[in-house]
Amino acid sequence: MSTVSNLSTADGRSHRLIVLDMAGTTVADGGLVERAFELAAERIGVEPGTADHEAKLQYVRDTMGESKISVFRHLFGTEELARRANSAFEEAYGELVDGGLIAPVPGARRTIEKLRADGRTVVLTTGFARVTQDAILDALGWQGLADLTLCPADAGGRGRPYPDMVLAAFLRTGAADDVRDVVVAGDTAYDMLCGRRSGAGIVAGVLTGAHDRAALTGHGATHVLESVADLPAALLESA
Repeated sequence: MSTVSNLSTADGRSHRLIVLDMAGTTVADGGLVERAFELAAERIGVEPGTADHEAKLQYVRDTMGESKISVFRHLFGTEELARRANSAFEEAYGELVDGGLIAPVPGARRTIEKLRADGRTVVLTTGFARVTQDAILDALGWQGLADLTLCPADAGGRGRPYPDMVLAAFLRTGAADDVRDVVVAGDTAYDMLCGRRSGAGIVAGVLTGAHDRAALTGHGATHVLESVADLPAALLESA
């Protein structure tokens, strides 16, 4: 059962702008990030089964939600290697997406449609590059589903845990008068940090993705939901 009853706010804000993460929150990718990383790492010479490979894979797990190029900069040290790794990752992930290995989180499309029907503006964000984000949207038939889609490059290049994509959504849509009217929802610790740093009034963690309740609350979630499908009802309760 979700904890939607805890989402009411004392100031009665309208929460007109909803910023939703994709993989793990609205999109179920079945662990494709790890699979794509393993393929990419092998393509640039990281031998599977080695301690180095396992350490790098664990870092990828620990930083789910962060901009992928930032992850690769940390792992490989130089900009050239990071960009090679990122390109290999995007290629591998795109191949897996094209293979039909992603699906919407149950109720996610209906949730986005409901939020918009209620007069809210919905923005989908990701830590992937635009080419990968578009591949996911195309595969799901989601082009045009949200009011706006953003990747790190659309917000100056910095992805989560920086607040830039949320603030870009705030500025580009003009849907809210105050950052406290923004709702951020995601499945990772970095989503929570991003939301809190942006000043969003509600930062909702969902339990359909990478991190558990403890990780979400420990990194700033104001509320935790079983699924993004619980969000419309929660917002109606908070009105």
